[in-house]
Amino acid sequence: MPKDDSDSVMQAPWPKPVLLALEEPGKYVTIATTQAASWAMIEDWPTEDGAALDKALLVCANVIKGKRTNEDARRAFIEAAVEAGIDIKS
Repeated sequence: MPKDDSDSVMQAPWPKPVLLALEEPGKYVTIATTQAASWAMIEDWPTEDGAALDKALLVCANVIKGKRTNEDARRAFIEAAVEAGIDIKS
């Protein structure tokens, strides 16, 4: 059975990780893959609604399908973090 490439794409490291203060101000978490970004937005995000959040989740899903790139996911993730008011370093 051939290996599924979607996992390797989701786990491929981004060229430049994103550091964001998800849990508390000044304590940064490093997000370096599309998979980690997806989990952060689903599990740890301070808001549940937002146009940029919805877009970022869709872009991450499209990375799995091979329709978007990891860089697209990274950019959308940063936009979602800005929308949610999360302190980021990118």
